[in-house]
Amino acid sequence: MVKLTRILAPAVLLVSAGVFADQPRSSFETSDRCFACHNGMKSANGSDLSIGIDWRSSLMANSSRDPYWQASVRRESMDHPAATAAIENECSSCHMPIVELDAKSRGEQAHVFSHLPLRGDRSVDASSAADGVSCTVCHQIQADTLGQPDSFNGNVVINSADAAGVHHEFGPFDIDTRLMSVMHSSTGGFQPERGDQIRAAQLCATCHTLITHALSQDGREIGSLPEQVPYQEWLHSDYKEQRTCQSCHMPAVEADTPIARILSQPRSGLARHQFVAANFFMQHVLERYHDELAVAAPASELAAAADNTIQYLQTQAARVTLSEPEMVDGRLRVEVRVENLGGHKLPTAYPSRRVWLHLVMSDRDGRAVFESGALREDGSIEGNDNDADAARYEPHYREIREPQQVQIYESILADTDGHVTTGLLSATGYLKDNRLLPHGFDKNTAAAEIAVHGDARNDPAFTDRGNAIVYSVLPGSAQGPYRVSVQLLYQPVGYRWANNLKGYDAAQTRRFHEEYTALAGASATVLAEARATSKSGE
Repeated sequence: MVKLTRILAPAVLLVSAGVFADQPRSSFETSDRCFACHNGMKSANGSDLSIGIDWRSSLMANSSRDPYWQASVRRESMDHPAATAAIENECSSCHMPIVELDAKSRGEQAHVFSHLPLRGDRSVDASSAADGVSCTVCHQIQADTLGQPDSFNGNVVINSADAAGVHHEFGPFDIDTRLMSVMHSSTGGFQPERGDQIRAAQLCATCHTLITHALSQDGREIGSLPEQVPYQEWLHSDYKEQRTCQSCHMPAVEADTPIARILSQPRSGLARHQFVAANFFMQHVLERYHDELAVAAPASELAAAADNTIQYLQTQAARVTLSEPEMVDGRLRVEVRVENLGGHKLPTAYPSRRVWLHLVMSDRDGRAVFESGALREDGSIEGNDNDADAARYEPHYREIREPQQVQIYESILADTDGHVTTGLLSATGYLKDNRLLPHGFDKNTAAAEIAVHGDARNDPAFTDRGNAIVYSVLPGSAQGPYRVSVQLLYQPVGYRWANNLKGYDAAQTRRFHEEYTALAGASATVLAEARATSKSGE
């Protein structure tokens, strides 16, 4: 969900002057018009590089089908009924962008729930709603204002059709003029040309920089929140000089390969449109509830995409190390070091995400002496105050001495009264943000929108090179040598964020809570792990 103050902004702020004025039809085509030429592509070794097949199991393709998004929009509109129309319009800008941009071209507001459920209706309008973040949305975004505040919150500048009615679509390659006519004729007016902005991080920042505005019961704006700002985190890191969003999340094919099935010569640098990122859990939800959610990708592709996401996370996200356990003043002491390997905070973006440490100490016979951070079958974390009580939360720890203490790297939202909330349009700040920092991120010079909050702000062991935390345990009568294992776990939708929807009596909130409950035991994955053993005499 995004900033509500741009709802009544004139279309000139969003698109080139006149872009919609002389166009009786949509400025967009749905993805099926692109698949004929951009599926069926093969690498030199025979691997399938079909852009459409890669895309259809991504969260980009399924942004409007996402049941958590639907439930969250419903929850916000129930919390703020006076702003229901505005909320739906704004939340559609990045999850139903064709619908939102077409509505804006008519001087109207977009609706979300009038398009749901996304099945049975094959009209143009229904297809546009179901298509999520589709090809002709991203590939028509002009370079104008990218990376500037005016472009954030989904506030894109869409390329206008020329005098002949041609829609120019941007890609990373120079295109032979003879081949331009093939796409122009097959799509009814869309023509490719090179636009380097398609490879720039600033392009992704349009929808992945969201500043939400808190509302009173009567719909007045009473505060704001940097709800997700991975682009700004990236700008404050070393990665801004090394890698873009696309280079990580749309990895390039190593060998030269064609970019279309017909009349295309092999090129270097074709980007996979898998948009591999972090939300394996939603891919599993879309897989299991495939028919109910009218998902276009086969369930098998969603399962494979979820596995690919997990594999990506486990190789690219983080590193964990352990010191050798030793006895100090009668307590078994071990230091855990956690390092973020990505180009933004870990976890980043939507604040339902959390990462935490699960540590187990065992005696010489394998019996557990101590355990902190175990994941329960319902998706909650043993010992986490916030999972037990919506009004509380775990602080940032420098040392853990009791099993009920858990080191959780997360953001905790606060409302105008300073109370914990999961309502985006009730939140005006952060009570805690100790998400792991990327290399080069100086927490002392970070702008307010990407600041560290809570005790991590003053913890000298919490830096851009990671976090060091000590576990100090009384072993009792247990005998060594002691074995310590630690896992860094990640959960895209935390227990509290799902369960706070339970109290809302609406089809979308009930459905997602049921889906979450059914899959909660598989709602987290291990990002990294380490083991260590004390000396035999201890």
